[in-house]
Amino acid sequence: MIKYHKNLTSRGYRALIGDHDMCVPYTGSQAWTRSIGYKIVDEWRPWLSNGQVVGYTQGYDNNLTFLTIKGAGHTVPEYKPQEAFDFYKRFLAGLKI
Repeated sequence: MIKYHKNLTSRGYRALIGDHDMCVPYTGSQAWTRSIGYKIVDEWRPWLSNGQVVGYTQGYDNNLTFLTIKGAGHTVPEYKPQEAFDFYKRFLAGLKI
């Protein structure tokens, strides 16, 4: 998958990688994201929804974003619908999450 992500993001397509899943813990997703080898352009920081810290994000070269949502599972909108809507809305609008 790394080859495909590099191919698409190097062409300007944005990508978002999530974190919390009992089958795939965030540490695995984070390590996978780092293994792509892109430079960090936006350091690890909290992001807010409805005035609350709901997760953390880190930005990489080529519009690659790693994002966490605290307490979400494999199907984020099922577990955290408001937070999912907030980050999708921002992501699709090209806004910084």
